[in-house]
Amino acid sequence: MKKVLIANRGEIALRILRACKQLNLKTVTIYSKADRHLMHVKLADEAICIGPASSQKSYLNIPAIISAAEVCGVDMIHPGYGFLSENADFAEQVEKSGFIFIGPRPKTIRTMGDKVMAIRTMQKANIPCVPGSNGALDYDTQKNLALAEQIGYPVLIKASAGGGGRGMRVVYHQSDLLSAIATTRAEAKAAFTHDTIYLEKFLEKPRHIEIQVLADTHGNVIHLGERDCSVQRRHQKIIEESTAVGITKEQRNAMGEQCVLACQQLGYQGVGTFEFLYEDGQFYFIEMNTRIQVEHPVTEMLTNVDLVQQQLLVAAGEKLPYQQKDIKFIGHAVECRINAEDPRNFTPSPGTVTLLHIPGGPGIRIDSHLYRGYLVPPYYDPLIAKLISYAEDRPTALARMRTALDEIVIEGIKTNINLHQKILLEDDFNEGAVSIHYLSKKLK
Repeated sequence: MKKVLIANRGEIALRILRACKQLNLKTVTIYSKADRHLMHVKLADEAICIGPASSQKSYLNIPAIISAAEVCGVDMIHPGYGFLSENADFAEQVEKSGFIFIGPRPKTIRTMGDKVMAIRTMQKANIPCVPGSNGALDYDTQKNLALAEQIGYPVLIKASAGGGGRGMRVVYHQSDLLSAIATTRAEAKAAFTHDTIYLEKFLEKPRHIEIQVLADTHGNVIHLGERDCSVQRRHQKIIEESTAVGITKEQRNAMGEQCVLACQQLGYQGVGTFEFLYEDGQFYFIEMNTRIQVEHPVTEMLTNVDLVQQQLLVAAGEKLPYQQKDIKFIGHAVECRINAEDPRNFTPSPGTVTLLHIPGGPGIRIDSHLYRGYLVPPYYDPLIAKLISYAEDRPTALARMRTALDEIVIEGIKTNINLHQKILLEDDFNEGAVSIHYLSKKLK
């Protein structure tokens, strides 16, 4: 394998490019007309404009991406995260066109992308799941009312193809259930093209704990521990850390081993993340992400495993250079997602970066595509940087993060840096006593 096409933008595209360079792989980047000044576009060996600013006409344009790969003679295509990274049709088209898709097989993506199918698959693998309908809801209103009563209110209605917090609705009372089901069906149809929905118990104070896995094409699978992603706004993660407060070594090993076994049953390959709700000492599976995660740096800092490089090597047919006994969890890492958004109402804040100062010091890492003079476009996700701190223990890692947040300067646009500073001063957060509802309640 000699050449990789990076089918993404922003900080993850730059992260992939750096990994490729360290492996002496040539790089081809695609970009929209709005992104011609992105850092990774300037640094790649080749760059091709594939369309206008609209995602639908550029980063989601499968024929244009495949054509770019053919013109440049690449071997592999890396989808990053978001956009087409979990699109089974795209992965299938990549393989049919003679390229290697850097990720799981299309069938696996399709199975785990449908939440109803994913839950059934995990139940067969003996992974604990949230009590719920154990399948799609039909149109029998009396049956649905009885099912919700059996599960117990509050319940959560979810779109099978949903993600990123979309296609979800909490119902506290029986009188609201049927109208909520109808509304969620309509939203699911509009957003995800089909209206399959299901029902789950709504947990009152769960934490969001996820487990990272890595698998090669030879049947070898390992897990790389857990991350706590409980600080969220509208189901969008804001702060992630590893290891998770209160999760014991025994719990980590037991849940990690179950995830490894599930991967082996799936014939999984590449990186993946099992996401759980954790309450009262119990894990409940909610979904699996079949791609690299935004928060992967905290795992890299803790384990000293370069997950993006491993993605590339696994896709090229290499065996994992690690066994489970080789993976050590040393210290603590925290990641803050820096977004270009108004801190008062969270609306996107595009514009030109007029001043930029990157923090430093022991244990500080920043993944970002920003530079002074860069124009943040209004068309895409507002994530502009990931600030990561690492130390031998959690208090020190948090102290380093506070210092880094005080040092970082981004002017010309609005950011959520001040929100991070406030969260890191909260007693509940510092004590590790937060659930996925914590930030929403604070903001209210």
